[in-house]
Parts: sequence; structure tokens; C-alpha cells
Amino acid sequence: MTSGEETGKSVMNVETVYREVNAKNGWASFYQNIRSECESFDYTCNESKKPQNKTLNRYRDVAPYDHTRIILKRGVCDYIHANLIRVDHAERQYILTQGPLPNTVSHFWLMVWEQNCRAVLMLNKVIEKNQIKCHQYFPLDDVKPTMTFEDVSIKVDFISKKESSDYTTRTLRITDLESNDSREILHFHYTTWPDFGVPQRPTAFLRFLADVRKSGALDQNVGPPVVHCSAGIGRSGTFCLVDACLVLIEKCGLNALDVRHELLAMRRSRMGLIQTPEQLCFSYAAIIQGAKQLPFDNMDLNNEITHDEIITTYDEMNNKSNHPLEKDDEPPPLPPPRGESLTRSIMADLSSDGSTDNDEAGGPPDKPLPSEPPNHVELSDANLSTSATNCVDEQNLDDGTVLDETLSDDAENSIVTNNSPSNLDAKGEVRRRKTEKKERLATQVREMKRRQKEMEERQKFKRSKSETTESGESVHKEAESTI
Repeated sequence: MTSGEETGKSVMNVETVYREVNAKNGWASFYQNIRSECESFDYTCNESKKPQNKTLNRYRDVAPYDHTRIILKRGVCDYIHANLIRVDHAERQYILTQGPLPNTVSHFWLMVWEQNCRAVLMLNKVIEKNQIKCHQYFPLDDVKPTMTFEDVSIKVDFISKKESSDYTTRTLRITDLESNDSREILHFHYTTWPDFGVPQRPTAFLRFLADVRKSGALDQNVGPPVVHCSAGIGRSGTFCLVDACLVLIEKCGLNALDVRHELLAMRRSRMGLIQTPEQLCFSYAAIIQGAKQLPFDNMDLNNEITHDEIITTYDEMNNKSNHPLEKDDEPPPLPPPRGESLTRSIMADLSSDGSTDNDEAGGPPDKPLPSEPPNHVELSDANLSTSATNCVDEQNLDDGTVLDETLSDDAENSIVTNNSPSNLDAKGEVRRRKTEKKERLATQVREMKRRQKEMEERQKFKRSKSETTESGESVHKEAESTI
């Protein structure tokens, strides 16, 4: 049997699973079975629960396992919310992490330097549904081209950027100020992937993956790529699963690729990878479609393959016309805690502190993952362009917001329990400071949304110009063929 025949057979096996689950409308139960199997994992997350590390976690019910956590080598803190995912039989490894917080940006770049990473893959926007999902941790352009982190002696400089319809690629230079050594870093920012959702179809995602592969960022001769979204498990897990499975199909010509087995193995390194049934379904569709275009070196990045049966089935299943994508200006859903692969004891420990408002100003340890959107996969062409925005400049946010808010809450609680006349003035002062902080944050968010809207308009203009050009070329080719 030739390698191509083996690849075809393996794709058919994966495709068979996809069709069977899809025919039964069984993605929710298929996904739940995977989650249930992970409940037996007994890996610890002790480092994340230490008092000095709690404020370094974005969500209270997502924690890095101790046995695969990245350990920082210098600085006053060796903890960062990140895990190393190794897929040895695919010769792949990834560092999965949360979106940096204001007080963890320097740790993030120190990790990139120490782990010799060639690229950072950012799969979320800074603001999604009026919530800050990630601090603005990298220089956007040459207006403010340099960010310096004195506490870890690291400097990051903007060099250039290239914009595509679904993602932006930036070239940055990271410098170790202690040794004065530096190297270039690629920053791939996917801008049209909704939180808890999936891209509109696999084709755009596969273009992104092909570009990342072509850059050499996933090669074994450099450090692992840093992959993050907001929590670092949903969109990040989807990317890693699809890439690793495509490597296995291409490398080994496997007769039967078990995608479920690969996901379970990856979940042993970081909890909760892939957060929704829709993300799992998308992973299968992207693996099947990507396998038909291997090797990626020969992939036609402009070939939509719109008539492919899997793409058609995927579009129909998602009911694009009936379930519009949630707009970013809609209120967020209620946020009950939801840990993906926590044991009951770990969940109890991580959830014991209660909950706070789900924004960047709240204390990170008390913030659960937001709930899933009520509909399954809500997609539409009309709203896709709305979500196709680059990150906005959040650098004016006070880096001490998280800790200040926590201290303010503690101070107020202390005053409430002791309402003596001598404390009334102090109580009023605390309330005044909190009111001023809320007003300041609201002003900053308004400014961020204004910049985001400007970027949306520029992105729409570029898309319309690109579509007009492609349409003209198509008409010209048709005319030539007619002649």
C-alpha cells in the first residue's frame, strides 16, 4: 500500500467517526464522554494555589498541572500559568498558556526568551463581548515600538507587520538586557476566532496553520511555540490537536488515526483542552479537510474547496443562516464556574474563594470561566467581519489594577465589620476610590472600543478591496477562456 493510499484510508476512518457522530447529532455526548474520562486524572495543581501565585491566574477553575508547568529560571518568581504539551510521536511540542494579565506580562516574555521560542500564536482578541480577555502585552506598531520590562531585564521591539483577512503576522525583536543578546520573534494573531466558538469554516484556519508551519515556528530545532487564547485551553487546544493529528497522518501514513485518543493524551499535560462540542466537531472537520491538502508545502492557500462534501456538511450542521454570531457589544452570558478536567477535590480548592465580576479589574483567582453561549455554533458572514478586528491598545491600563481592586475589597470588608464613627470617613474614602477606579476603567474601555472600531473599518476596507480585485481577475480569466 502506498503512503497516499494509507493517508486516504486514515482520513476515511476519521471521516467515518465524523459522519457517524454527526448523523446522530451526538457531538455533545461524544464530548461529554471525553470530559468524564478525564475526571479520573489525579494530577496536582499545588503551585497555582499558593497565596503568592493566586493573583497570577486569570480564571479560578483553570490551573496548570504541576508535572508539566513551565518553570521560570530567573526573577523573584518561578511560577507562570503555562504547561508544556509534548506529542513525541508527532515530533511536536507546544507551550499553552493563558492570555497575559497586567501583572504577568513580564513573566510571559521571560518565558518566551528562556524557552527559545520562535513564535507566539495569539488566538483571541484583547476585548471580546465587552470584556478584557487579554492584556495588551506586545507593541502594536511603530507608534509605540518598544516595551521594556525592568523586573526581568527583557525588552520587546516592534519591527514590522503583515495583515491578512483573518490574521496579522508581526515580527518582533526580544532582547535580554543582561547579556544584550537578541533574536526575532514572530507573533501570529488570529483575529476572527470567537470565544467558545469556532472559525466559520476550516479553510481559513488551515491557511493560518500553513503559514505558521512555513515560518519554521513548529520545527524541532527551535523552542516550542507559545499558544494562547484567554484561558489557554479551548481555542489553543483546538489548534494543537489539529496540527498534531495532521502531522501524524502525513508522517506515518496511519491506517487509523484515533483523534479522541490524541486529545485525551494531550489533556494529561494541560486540563480542559477543547472546551465545547463545537470545537471538537471543528477539529475533526479541519483534520479531514487538512489531510486532503497534505503536504502543506503544496497547499493552495487561495483554494476554498467550497464544493467539498465535508465543508458542505459542516456548514449545514452549523446552520449559519439561522444562528448569527454573537456581536461583541452584546452583554456577556452569566458566568457559572466550569472546570474542564478538574477532579472534585481540585475544583473545591480552586473555587473556595467565591466569584467576582468577570473583568480585568477583578481578582483573577475569584474569576471563573464564562459560560458557553446558549446556541451551538453561531456563525454568519455578516457578523464575521465584525469579529475580524485586531487587538486594541490597552497599554494605558494601570498594571496594578488587579491587586488594587483586591485590596479595596478587603479594606471595605474590614470597615463594614467595624462601623465605629472613627471609621466612617475611611469607609467613604474607600467608596470614593472605587467609584473613581470604575469611572477610569470605563473611560479606558470606551477609548479601546473606539480604536477597535477604527481597526474594523480598515479591515473591512481591505477585505472589500481584496474581493473586488479577485472578482476582476475571475472575470478576466473567464473572458480569456471564452475567447
